[in-house]
Amino acid sequence: MYNPADIQLSCACDLFVSEKEINHLNLKSMENTNSGTDFQTLSSIITITPDQLLAHWQGHRRLSRRLIEIFPEKEFYSFSIGGMRTYAELTMEMVDLAGPGIKGIATGDWSGYGENGQNDHSKSPETKAEVLALWDLITDYINTLWPQIQPERFQETDVAFGQYKAPVYESLLYFIDNEIHHRGQGYVYLRALGVEPPAFWDRN
Repeated sequence: MYNPADIQLSCACDLFVSEKEINHLNLKSMENTNSGTDFQTLSSIITITPDQLLAHWQGHRRLSRRLIEIFPEKEFYSFSIGGMRTYAELTMEMVDLAGPGIKGIATGDWSGYGENGQNDHSKSPETKAEVLALWDLITDYINTLWPQIQPERFQETDVAFGQYKAPVYESLLYFIDNEIHHRGQGYVYLRALGVEPPAFWDRN
């Protein structure tokens, strides 16, 4: 579905800076404490490094994966509360945003997600094992594309999936927020089924 080998990256990702740049700016700040200029520059630029952001996202993905693993197979495809979608359907929304989403961020190609490319969410594979394999493929895909995103890319405005105009960092944060939101629904489902969900704070 998403093959990292098929992607030729030429694009990239000022909010985020490298660790080397942080150390350089810290030294400059200490050398020029009287002016205050470098401190202002430092505080306005540095929020989080790309590597830290990736680690944060992948931590959430590891937790989301554990939730899929623990979900009973039958109920994964059939159980819902209050007319909400099954967890299989919710999982495919996460998959559809993460895979094509990282491709859009890295390459500028926001081709529609889903099986028909029309931004309709993909149908879930027939077994949970296949869903987990797909999840792992997306995880590797993210890790493959991420190092090729330049820091300035995050500040560019782009139209995600041809519909949502926003700075790239906002789109990325939405992908993460969306995953957390739907994972929360999964926690409720598991509690209703009498299944103990994984510890929400454990991202290892």
